[in-house]
Amino acid sequence: MKVKNRCLIGLVFFLISYLFFSKVLPSLSESIDFAHWFNLIGACFLLSFNDAFPKTKINKVASVLTTIGVIAHIGLCTIDFIMSDYGNNEIAKEQLSQHIGNSPLIFYPFIAVGPSLLFLGLALHAFAFIKTETVKSLMVIVGSIAVGISFFALKNGVLMLLSCVVFVLGLGLLLFNEEKKSIKL
Repeated sequence: MKVKNRCLIGLVFFLISYLFFSKVLPSLSESIDFAHWFNLIGACFLLSFNDAFPKTKINKVASVLTTIGVIAHIGLCTIDFIMSDYGNNEIAKEQLSQHIGNSPLIFYPFIAVGPSLLFLGLALHAFAFIKTETVKSLMVIVGSIAVGISFFALKNGVLMLLSCVVFVLGLGLLLFNEEKKSIKL
């Protein structure tokens, strides 16, 4: 499978996960956490962006951040799968949340900081195109920042979804632009 196809699959899965997170798509099952499955699969496929863009100094740093971010997303989704396995047992969920919050070795790499590195890494990949593809690059950069603000500060699912749409669209357009350039050569 081509790298660009894996990137597009990642973008689609990632966007679908945000449709579930924002409650635009209803939960299809009580026993399967579709939002986190789509997020997990999407994040893993987004790792392909490390191979999609030219290798520059900026992109090497972006690749490291993206990789760490994907690893953190895997951990975050695992924690959320455990949470969803508790079902309606709110006491157990609260105890687990409290335990994770009190454990810096889990909280910071998998909840607070780590998953944001995926967005930071992909935004840094986009930043490499800021001079030639300004609007598309800014879509990714602003979208990534807005996802974080809407999730952590505002707790607004609709704004989070719109931010993710801008982020995904910007990455897709950059990816398509790279494909168009390689066809011309």
